[in-house]
This record gives sequence, structure tokens and C-alpha cells, in this order.
Amino acid sequence: MIVRRSVPMCIFLSIITCGIYGMYWFVCVSNETDAVTGEYGPGGGMCLLFNIVTCGIYGIYWGWKTGDKLDASRARHGVVPGSFAILFLLLNLFGLLIVSLAIIQSELNRYTPDY
Repeated sequence: MIVRRSVPMCIFLSIITCGIYGMYWFVCVSNETDAVTGEYGPGGGMCLLFNIVTCGIYGIYWGWKTGDKLDASRARHGVVPGSFAILFLLLNLFGLLIVSLAIIQSELNRYTPDY
């Protein structure tokens, strides 16, 4: 199930909780991206564990792979695909994972029904 989240609130909670909410958000975004795209990977918990164990190196690969999944999903839905893979790769390379999460969450919010 994809949950519509407020991007500013997620960023705020990540800062206030010193990154703990950011880790939860990372897991949720990973799982929801897999659900939206239909391309399943190791799962959000494993992605977080890999990211912690490799001191963030896996996060660079995760950004590229997630961007690639979202680009493919956009193409399947008739939306012009961008270059999310390169964008997330560069953002994560420079330590801006929270910006990648915000952009991904914004993209995932497009797939949730409006209430």
C-alpha cells in the first residue's frame, strides 16, 4: 500500500529525530517504489542494512537503481521519463540522500489516490 506523505513534514521529522525517521522513510520509500514499479528488489529493511554496513556506498547504487525503476514506470504510464537514475546517483554521491528521498516521495505521491 502506498501512503501519501508530506515531503516537508518528512524532512522536518528526519531532522528533528536526528535521522531516525529518515531511516524509516528510506525503508518505506524502497518498499513503495518496488510496489509501484513492480520491480522487486531486496526490500526496504535489507536496503537500509546494506546502506549502514557499507557506510553509504550501497545508497549510491540504490539511488541509481531506484531512479531507473521510476523512469521505467513513467514510460509504462505514458509519462515522459526523465533522468532520475543520474539525478539520484549524483545526489547520493554527494551525500544528499534526503533530497533523493524527497523527490522519490513526490513521485510516489502521484501514484496515490486523492481523498
